[in-house]
Amino acid sequence: MATPTPTPSDATPTHVHSVVTPTHTPSATPTATSSGLRRPIWKYPPNVRDDIRREYIRLGPCQPQLRRDQYPAAEFGTQRRRFQASWFNTFKWLEYSSWKRVNDNERCAFLVHIGTSNSPHKKAIKSYEGLKNVTRHIDKVINCQSLEEVKKNRLRLRATIEGVRYLSLQACALRGHDESSISRNRGNLIEIVKTFGRLSPDISNVVLENAPKNATYTSPKVQKDILHIFASKVRNKIRNEIGDSNFCILVDEALDASQKEQIAIVLQFVDVYGVIRERFFDIVNVLDTTSLTLKKELSDVLTQNNLSIQNMRGQGYDGASNMRGAFNGLQALFHRDCPYAYYVHCFAHRLQLALVGAAEKQDYVWEFFSMLANVVNIVSGSSKRLSELQTAHGIEVDHSVASGERETGRGLNQIGNLQRAGSTRWSSHFNSVCSLVDKYGSIIIVLESINNCSTNSSAQRGEARDEVIDEFYAQKNRRVQLK
Repeated sequence: MATPTPTPSDATPTHVHSVVTPTHTPSATPTATSSGLRRPIWKYPPNVRDDIRREYIRLGPCQPQLRRDQYPAAEFGTQRRRFQASWFNTFKWLEYSSWKRVNDNERCAFLVHIGTSNSPHKKAIKSYEGLKNVTRHIDKVINCQSLEEVKKNRLRLRATIEGVRYLSLQACALRGHDESSISRNRGNLIEIVKTFGRLSPDISNVVLENAPKNATYTSPKVQKDILHIFASKVRNKIRNEIGDSNFCILVDEALDASQKEQIAIVLQFVDVYGVIRERFFDIVNVLDTTSLTLKKELSDVLTQNNLSIQNMRGQGYDGASNMRGAFNGLQALFHRDCPYAYYVHCFAHRLQLALVGAAEKQDYVWEFFSMLANVVNIVSGSSKRLSELQTAHGIEVDHSVASGERETGRGLNQIGNLQRAGSTRWSSHFNSVCSLVDKYGSIIIVLESINNCSTNSSAQRGEARDEVIDEFYAQKNRRVQLK
């Protein structure tokens, strides 16, 4: 049956589907329900064509409800035939469009519904059914899988982040000596993640061995990235505390265990409550410690955190020439940029220098600390001597506690080693002296054991007898005389 020629009455049906413009349609032209007025599908971008088709399927076929005389008539031999609106109830799939015309002697391709499995009609039906089944589309299935993977990755990463957060707060190492799967102790971080897994099956199913090999989120690089993010958040917090206030900088060398040159940066400022605050701000690797290099690195750190050098009101360094130089020192370079950035020699360094200088002028003081250094070197020279010291000290502590000479309590009377005095902190000398006084009797026992042991070399026995034991007894006699 051919589609008849349109008449003026066809343009105003009594009922048609409303005109719809899908939200994803890039064109401003309305999408008509009649296939004859629709924009060709090839004019839409490829990524929205299926959405346009589904929108047409949702609207359904165009079935205008017209009066009988409004449907145009067509000549079929000696008869005139018209379209019947009742056919819409019989054939739900039927669509009427007087805007699409075909020749009377041709069959309309849209009305051919009989064919083999490979006929265009059968293929169109399969495409139609597949288009309606949105949940089985490849992009939807992949997207659903991606959402599930995203959920697992986030849970896996969160376990690592919480582990790094805890270890950082406790100042504990993250990595272990052996992190292989057969190791009994794979390091603090991995062991904490395993603990999380034992507490929650959801975490256990996605971490470590159950995680993809390319997304375990426990590698050293991931650990460093997480630590850098934490450090950035801390710096932002400090920066917000400072606000637009003035500040001072304190800088000192911070040589690490690998002998890499670093500088530690501390900011001093007054907060909104009028309280002086000191915040450790950053630690920076430097190629050398010349004043120009230090100036550049410090300026970069301040600039990156939106801190103006013009707001600097003080500089605190040690007394090295590259720091305090009046012409080319670090303090002079900053003073040229900001005349109010006054340099103050670090009080801790000044106190250290003053105490060391005063102690070296006193013969007895110098002799005492020299003897103390020798004692530490001899007693701490081997693990065997340290074990003897700890055993003797343990016996002495038990006897003192039993006799009431020592107080008991949490953290008291611990068995430790002799503390060595540092060269840059006077407080370490005090701790070393306290350690000597606490273990005085035990040290005498160990030194006498070294002197009396025939397996020790003559040099070791002579050093213990002549240079240490005699001095110890002399110091003991002086202490008795003072009492």
